[in-house]
Amino acid sequence: MLRWICRIALLCLVFGRVPELVSARLLAAAALGSTDKQHRKDASAAKNASAPAKDVPVPFRAGETLNYRIAWSAFSNAASLQVSVPERRILFGWPTWHFRAALHTQTPVRNLFSIEDEFDSYTDASTLESHQYELYLSELGKKSTEVLHFIPPGQTSQAPPPQVVVLPGTRDPVAVLYAIRSVDWQHAAGFHAPVYDGHELYQLNAAVQAKSDMVSVPAGTFRATRLAVHLAQSTRKVAGIDFAVWLANDTARTPVQFQAELPFGNVRAELEPASK
Repeated sequence: MLRWICRIALLCLVFGRVPELVSARLLAAAALGSTDKQHRKDASAAKNASAPAKDVPVPFRAGETLNYRIAWSAFSNAASLQVSVPERRILFGWPTWHFRAALHTQTPVRNLFSIEDEFDSYTDASTLESHQYELYLSELGKKSTEVLHFIPPGQTSQAPPPQVVVLPGTRDPVAVLYAIRSVDWQHAAGFHAPVYDGHELYQLNAAVQAKSDMVSVPAGTFRATRLAVHLAQSTRKVAGIDFAVWLANDTARTPVQFQAELPFGNVRAELEPASK
């Protein structure tokens, strides 16, 4: 249970075993089509590849590190979360941002649930779509590693298998946080994207609830934009899961707080002071 509690606090996106939203058949079908249609897509992709795409403007930078304290139910310090931007790099020919999220349970919760997870995302610098998603999990004494390469229909990749066919515009759970930060929320009303966590596909919808909340967290007091974030199953919101994300009204649009109200307890992640 806590494994999923921590993961939702990680991004306020993926918490609990939400029913699978899109079957493997749908993912496979997205890669299929007539031969002519596929040839047109391949030709279009080749044409676009000939001209280097411009980087999308972003409010973060390589080297940024943010630390959060996660409270759950009666535990004020159930886990710690660190999200960072280790580097910009070329990955299989794509200019990418490398994002990372590391999650650790803390005592006394750690005595019950030992979790040491790391998630790495390599995200296209021009579209903020995911190219590679890595999961390094150590949970309750069990370790596992998974590296996934995301390929939209009609595109080719130099990446080795496993290659996962995803819908155009798909993000992984780490990349979507940075995609949300890249939105100018003082002028935009919403953000929508498919999110694939390696097992399930979600439709994420984020919308502005307030543009000038005052939020107090261990790192200080911030004026922030509050976003409502929902997971959708087709056209219906997933029942029982609601999230709020507060982005500081600064040039970095720093995430200062996440909050999820869930059937088995509330989860809150608060920004901690920068390490000296």
